[in-house]
Amino acid sequence: MIFPSSSLIIAVYNRSEALELIFLSLINQTVLPNEIIIADDGSGENIKKIIDNFRDKLPIPIIHVWQEDNRNQKPRILNKGIAQSNCDYIIQIDGDIIMNKHFIEDHLTFCKKGYYLFGSRVNIQKSILESINKFKTMHFNFFSKGIKRRSRTIRIPFLMKFSKKVDKRSSKLRGCNLSFWKKDFISVNGYNENLVEAWKEDSELIERMHNNGIKGIRLKFAGIAYHLYHKSQNNPQLEINLKIERETIEKKLKFTDKGINQYL
Repeated sequence: MIFPSSSLIIAVYNRSEALELIFLSLINQTVLPNEIIIADDGSGENIKKIIDNFRDKLPIPIIHVWQEDNRNQKPRILNKGIAQSNCDYIIQIDGDIIMNKHFIEDHLTFCKKGYYLFGSRVNIQKSILESINKFKTMHFNFFSKGIKRRSRTIRIPFLMKFSKKVDKRSSKLRGCNLSFWKKDFISVNGYNENLVEAWKEDSELIERMHNNGIKGIRLKFAGIAYHLYHKSQNNPQLEINLKIERETIEKKLKFTDKGINQYL
């Protein structure tokens, strides 16, 4: 099968142990992306050390896009990172995701012009986090201890033949397991930097994509991702971001005035 050229975008902020696990899961991939872009929202030197350590262990370029730590500016660093992409297709994860070995393969196998893909995540609980970091655990299954949403560990890609197209944004959509065509992303001007901190950036983006005629496909029994436990973050800007998202929905907005075009 011939795949489109692809960039794996990893949104990170510190958590060097988690990034090491991501790189280890990358080494195990059945299909590699053409490049890796680390979208770094102001991490310290530990993240750079992890990146440098893996440059010789992976046969693809690693691009480190860094911005100064000024509270949470995830939409901005994602725009900056994707602006650096040299590929046609973007696969996006967060810096706390361990990928199943078929993760990249699944996203590329089921990508389709005019659509984005979104997958689920298996939650790894706090009780086994220390063990995972110590033993560099990469592989999980339905019977693994310390995980939630066990049914999401099951991979049966054949069943994707029966996957329904999504005309409206799904409540199950998460930016930690998402892929789309770069040209579709640019056509709506990418992430909305009017959003304050990191909340609703993925759903607001996808609303604009739907308004622009792009539809979704849910990766079910494919594109398996494991989400490492972390404390929930309070977002004092909740109402601001909700208001922006509501306006996008009600006015059927297709474009944001403050997006990726600043970096192209």
